[in-house]
Amino acid sequence: MASKATRLRALALYKELHRLGRDYEPSYDFHGKLRRLFEKNRNLTDDEEIEKALKFGEYIKNETLALYSLRKYRHLKRMYPSSTASDT
Repeated sequence: MASKATRLRALALYKELHRLGRDYEPSYDFHGKLRRLFEKNRNLTDDEEIEKALKFGEYIKNETLALYSLRKYRHLKRMYPSSTASDT
């Protein structure tokens, strides 16, 4: 049976992922996929399975943050083209 701490950890992860999903394209249906994933794992009782699901959620969060960072980097790179040796 999941403890209260595990439940709170899962809720906090869900909220974080939900906030991150605001910046995703609506066509991807990030929130719908997130909800289905959490509902699928709702009835897990084995502590190892719960921990595995939470670690997968953390992985998704980190990958999403990396994608956002990459998108910001690419935008900045387009806005400020690098200077070459021939410019000086």
